[in-house]
Amino acid sequence: MGGKRVLIVGGTGYLGQHLLQGFSEIQGTPYDLAFTYHSKLPQALLDAIPHLLAFHVDLRTGQGFEAISQTFGQPDVVVNCAALSVPRACEMDPTATMSINVPSSLVNWLSNFEESSTLLIHLSTDQVYEGVKSFYKEEDETVPVNVYGKSKVAAEQLVSEKCLNFAILRSSIIFGPQTISPVPRSLPIQWMDGVLSKGEKGDFFHDEFRCPVYVKDVVSIILALTSRWVSEGKQMQLLLNVGGPDRVSRVEMAEAVAHIRGYDTSLIKAVSASSVDRGVKSPADISMNITKLVQTLNISPVSFKDGVKLTLAAEAKF
Repeated sequence: MGGKRVLIVGGTGYLGQHLLQGFSEIQGTPYDLAFTYHSKLPQALLDAIPHLLAFHVDLRTGQGFEAISQTFGQPDVVVNCAALSVPRACEMDPTATMSINVPSSLVNWLSNFEESSTLLIHLSTDQVYEGVKSFYKEEDETVPVNVYGKSKVAAEQLVSEKCLNFAILRSSIIFGPQTISPVPRSLPIQWMDGVLSKGEKGDFFHDEFRCPVYVKDVVSIILALTSRWVSEGKQMQLLLNVGGPDRVSRVEMAEAVAHIRGYDTSLIKAVSASSVDRGVKSPADISMNITKLVQTLNISPVSFKDGVKLTLAAEAKF
């Protein structure tokens, strides 16, 4: 092991797998990679990426972190992608949500090391915002309307109070190609493509707005933060909105898929988000201003349309 050590917590999830792939594809392999998993270890992931170390960790109890210290050592960078992120499931089990989404055991484990020598990159969400205006900025008040959002605000508070060296990324809906080992939840663009390709009418919300971000852009952002920390060693305490440049409703998302694929747009039926009971309160407009992201890292995420094109082109290869 000669490289800098990177640990992805929640490495079998959607973003986690894309990150492991992104890190492993860097020329000259400057990073030693490890990841944590909770339920089962996908063999396909280990087969596809050589030299990966996998650790079974229970975030609720912190069981498993000790083994990482012994086998892998102190990581230079930890990316925390682990979360219960289905808002409705979070609403039904607030206790589990808080114990997993607020990374106390991870932060406690990191406090065993020399304080500022590990960078923690923590994934948060646009759902920390109330959703009553457009283009939220990082300094806007966080007023989450559901348990998921509340758990992520609590996590942000924990990280910023207890860690000296961190970047908190408030991510919007992350979309893109399927992972090496397919994730169980349905992916937004693939789901829309599936509905429309059957020629069936689908209901889509016209009054809920997000800034969906292409997964490879999120990977680039995390790689840039990692490389900045590893090369400059300057401590950071950073909070960034991570969204795409476009504020879109579900109707507009579906329309983009229809235009690219040549589907009939009359299949897209616009309905109000208030007409459906999803068992959880959902913020109406949590679009984000990403000026700070672009200025800090000099990365401009691709447009929603281009991201959809890239996603559908990647799916066609499978």
